[in-house]
Amino acid sequence: MALYYVNKNAQLNGDHEVHKEGCVFMPLPQNRLFLGNFYTCTDAVREAKKTYAQSNGCRTCSRECHTS
Repeated sequence: MALYYVNKNAQLNGDHEVHKEGCVFMPLPQNRLFLGNFYTCTDAVREAKKTYAQSNGCRTCSRECHTS
């Protein structure tokens, strides 16, 4: 399991990126929302979408959940 966070600030395309703890692109503490401890990024993105409908996995740390 891993800890996941979502960026409170949207990307230019409107996506709020979901990051796994330790990601080099982890937002600053004040710019992220803790999602919880999940086995997969799929579950973390599902949780993020409860707050930010347009959520997406980080291309670096949650590649399998990243859509273009």
